[in-house]
Amino acid sequence: MNVDVTQLPGIGVRKDFQARSGRRIGVVTHRDGGIDLIVSKRDDPDDCAAQIPLTVDEAAVLANLLGVPQLVEKLKEDHRDLPGITTRQLPIGEDSPYSGRPLGETRLRTRTKASIVAVMRAGQIYPSPGPDFVLVSSDLLVVVGTPHGLDEALEILTGG
Repeated sequence: MNVDVTQLPGIGVRKDFQARSGRRIGVVTHRDGGIDLIVSKRDDPDDCAAQIPLTVDEAAVLANLLGVPQLVEKLKEDHRDLPGITTRQLPIGEDSPYSGRPLGETRLRTRTKASIVAVMRAGQIYPSPGPDFVLVSSDLLVVVGTPHGLDEALEILTGG
């Protein structure tokens, strides 16, 4: 799929692509740091049907929502022939006892036999994070393990 990049003089940069529906979907990054999610009208790709201003945090959450499911689906596909192994997204909430602390302090692998294979943060994927990787609220952890181990991992990340 092709992403078109268009300089918008005095405004910023527009990056968009044409969806199967024929609409163009993209993002305008303003020179002042603002971010807009844009969707074109079906009959005119240069006319917006919707323009939604996003904060940096909102843009990061949207990126997480769009990026992590693809990674999880790929991992599920890779583990399809391994009975008893599954992949799940586990959030680090604001009230998590591990927000602001290194991943190694969770002792997740030792306690649950589940492995954190990636962390999605602000639209970025951090593959194979090490024990010194500091978790923050709004992180989504991509974790592989047994269903029971994943349930235990969620309990640990939410309650300690």
